[in-house]
Formats: sequence, C-alpha cells, structure tokens
Amino acid sequence: MNLSEKDQYIINQYQEDEEMMVLLYAQWCINHDVDPHTLYEKAYPKQPKNKLLDEALTKTVDKEASEEIGTDLIIALLQAFGNDDLAFQLNQIAQKEDETKAE
Repeated sequence: MNLSEKDQYIINQYQEDEEMMVLLYAQWCINHDVDPHTLYEKAYPKQPKNKLLDEALTKTVDKEASEEIGTDLIIALLQAFGNDDLAFQLNQIAQKEDETKAE
C-alpha cells in the first residue's frame, strides 16, 4: 500500500509525539526515584521490554537538572496514547508520595 505524503506526515507526527510522551514519562520516573521499566512491567506484565523506553532513558537527565514535570500532565499524556494501565500505576505512586508528604 502506498501512503500519501499526508498519511506519512500524520504517522511521523504520531511517532514523534509518542517518543516525547515516553521521554516525559521516563523523566518523571527519574524525578520521582521510580524505575520506569519496573513500573511499565507492573502495568503491562506480559509485554516485551519496551525499546522506545530504553531509547528515552538515554535522553533523560539527573533529577537535579530536570524541570518539574507535573503528574497530571504525565497521566493525561499516557491516557491520550491509550496507556491507561500505566497511568493508573503512576497515579498510585503519586498518591503515596502525597500521603507521605502530608504526614
């Protein structure tokens, strides 16, 4: 099947957006001392290792060098890409963090 230039552009944009979502997820995990692979595996135990996540981790920075990434933003991004199970797991961690801060 031949893709038109418009179709190819849409596919490329989606892939770039997905890569950005994974990078933001990985950086959020780094910022919150969470192993991104472990959290991903908890959400999707039957999935193979996520190569896109491996690539994103090479682009993350130490949490001291990172800007704050809002939990609500990450959850919304994950859900926008259909990663509801991962968004749920991430939210569970965020809620535990909030409870710990409140004590």
